[in-house]
Amino acid sequence: SQPISQKSQSDILNLLKSDKNEVHDGYRIVAGVVLSRNPIIFRDPHPFEREYYLYQQRLEHIHASPFPVDFYFKKGSVAEKKWKEKKEREKADALLAFGLRKTKNKTSSEKIGEDEAIDSSDVSSEEEEIKIASRITSADLTNDAKSLDRALQRTLYLIVRKPREEHSWQFPQGGVEKTETLVQAASRELEEECGNCMDVWFVGRRPVGYYKYDYPKSFVKDNAEYKGAKVFFMAAHIFAGQVKVDNKEIVDFAWVTKQEMKNYVHTEYYEAVKDMLSEH
Repeated sequence: SQPISQKSQSDILNLLKSDKNEVHDGYRIVAGVVLSRNPIIFRDPHPFEREYYLYQQRLEHIHASPFPVDFYFKKGSVAEKKWKEKKEREKADALLAFGLRKTKNKTSSEKIGEDEAIDSSDVSSEEEEIKIASRITSADLTNDAKSLDRALQRTLYLIVRKPREEHSWQFPQGGVEKTETLVQAASRELEEECGNCMDVWFVGRRPVGYYKYDYPKSFVKDNAEYKGAKVFFMAAHIFAGQVKVDNKEIVDFAWVTKQEMKNYVHTEYYEAVKDMLSEH
């Protein structure tokens, strides 16, 4: 191949400057951002999964190898008595879960007379109760769609609202300039529309989806160079931070699940993007 002359290089640069936006067959090339927040906690197990693991746990209790009590506990000590009582309760509960019953004899600790004193130093301290945090947050209770602390089991996606009546909700997006790649355009548009207060990572340099649409006739009349847009969606994840809209191009935002998105975006738009989104 022949090297490009200095004159040819200057001509190319002038061409790029004169035609700022990337256009293909009359359609403006647009980069969209599918920005997601991954699930924070594991999803609730299916009832079948829950029963399966419970069944395995019961079998393990019944068929577990004998524990060397004599090795770990002094014979006749209070600790030994407590351990045996605990294991008897667990075994009885496991048998009861299978519909079986076992006659439980009184343990030696139940035969201790009321007049027999027990040294408190020999009694092992009770296990500290573990408090499990609720899987439902305050943002869930108030249905705060702007909070990232909601729907912890689900993937949330960022959608933004433009200041117009129809087709106002969509993913952040903007036109690709001649000198930009899709990732560069997507990153720039995300910062312009949603601020620079988010720690975002783009998954790759290839788009994960594509959507083509025609502009309204009124828009085409004022912008004869464009007859529509070809949107290439780039996937990204948020690690920290929050959206700060510019109140110019974007006036509102929401973090929604795939199912919730139906209530915001236009039907045609949802059909175009739904296959890019996770069910969980």
